[in-house]
Amino acid sequence: MKIRFLFLLPLLVSLVPVAPSLAAGDRYALVIGNAKYPDADAPLKEPLNDARDVADELKRDGFSVEIGENLTGDGMRRAFDKLYGKIKPGSVALVFFSGFGIQSARQSYMLPIDAQIWTESDVRRDGFSLETVLGELNTRGAGVKIALVDASRRNPFERRFRSFSAGLTPVIAPNGTLVMYSAALASVVSDAGGEHSLFVQELLKEIRVPDLMAEETLNRTKMGVTRASRGEQVPWISSSLAEDFSFIPSAGGSRPPVTAPPPLPPVVANNPPPAPPAPPPPPKPADTAVAPAPAAAPAPAPAPSPKPQVEAALPPPPPPVKPAETTPAPSMDSGPSAAVLAEDPTIKGLTAKIAANPDDVNALYRRGQVYASKGAYSLAIKDFDETLRINSKDVEALNNRCWTRTVVGDLQGALKDCNEALRLRPNFVDALDSRGLVNLKSGAVKNAIADFDAALRINPRLTSSLYGRGIAKQRNGSAQEGALDIANAKAMDPNIVQEFASYGVR
Repeated sequence: MKIRFLFLLPLLVSLVPVAPSLAAGDRYALVIGNAKYPDADAPLKEPLNDARDVADELKRDGFSVEIGENLTGDGMRRAFDKLYGKIKPGSVALVFFSGFGIQSARQSYMLPIDAQIWTESDVRRDGFSLETVLGELNTRGAGVKIALVDASRRNPFERRFRSFSAGLTPVIAPNGTLVMYSAALASVVSDAGGEHSLFVQELLKEIRVPDLMAEETLNRTKMGVTRASRGEQVPWISSSLAEDFSFIPSAGGSRPPVTAPPPLPPVVANNPPPAPPAPPPPPKPADTAVAPAPAAAPAPAPAPSPKPQVEAALPPPPPPVKPAETTPAPSMDSGPSAAVLAEDPTIKGLTAKIAANPDDVNALYRRGQVYASKGAYSLAIKDFDETLRINSKDVEALNNRCWTRTVVGDLQGALKDCNEALRLRPNFVDALDSRGLVNLKSGAVKNAIADFDAALRINPRLTSSLYGRGIAKQRNGSAQEGALDIANAKAMDPNIVQEFASYGVR
């Protein structure tokens, strides 16, 4: 059921320890600014200026810099390959990326401007994994890897899925790596619409301090951003550096005194700094690239490992039971008005395709996803109805209609759709996850546990199934086991509680 995406603007910097013998040619940087995404309402204003200023500063600091603007997937691939080819043992490798990013399967991806993101598999196909880039730099021998990620913007892709995680996810990086995100994990900041981002303004200010160690540079940047935003934007830092590195070593080799930035103002109990906005209720997922697995098979490796060919057992459909501990479900008429929806650029484009060809099944299905993501559930169901009229065996449309019906409380119709999707594709993880939600809301907690168990055997990182199973276990009397599942799910995605509340489940 759950598909998480986040948007991301990565700035990746691989750096080696500073030593007198370290030549300027040993420092390599790739700086990317992506601003013109066709799926966005308007070009981003900050990435190009930020990328140019970062590139200029790094050149002054002795880096050999390649800069790319508005790169397509092929362009980004060539740029990374060129960087990889320069790396020698002990080199400094720096990658700055400014644009949209997204998280999937607990990895963060940088997106080229021509990315076509409709399903989770599209993210892995079109995006560039931060972990993969860091790993390749490490394999090539870069001594220190530093990732500075300015990607915590709300992007136009995340809500094409019924559920998602905003922002970026923790990176599992090799030793000798320093990673910084411009905002906290799983949080987003609004694009200020100015010439430069707050993150880059503060970063450049601190980089220019001579002989300041890289970790201290980033910590000061974090304090500057936090202070300037009054606590609304708090960057995240992770370090495994084993040696010192300075962007600008002092000429004499000794460190000049550094004036510490002024302390942050104390938080007053009656007036705490505003928290980042919570992401909107998650939309309906599309077909994921997570491989199916059998009900009795051992857990396969998490995505992106190859799909295991297995069978998932279908528990018998439960009789309708009044759910326990639920909140009112959204209504069929919730969401924006028809006039507002008609002006949405994505909906407008899909509607034009459908007008030209009423049997354009792809346009109907995608418009249904967009409607569902915006809470226009009745319109979403109509589009899924039309999709299934054209192809009654479209398992993705069946699963999406199952989920949408579940959200609005049509549990019998939802169960019928999920059962049919699983009859056609017995190891369809999304449908198992969706049917688990149907059973949970119906009060059939044992069947819910069985469905969530089957989904987690296929994808152990499916947070929605983990959280749903925890709720179901608690309602079935296994309080401690349920609490453990819930705690693990919340650790993976802090927004999971809000997501299930939006389904009418607490």
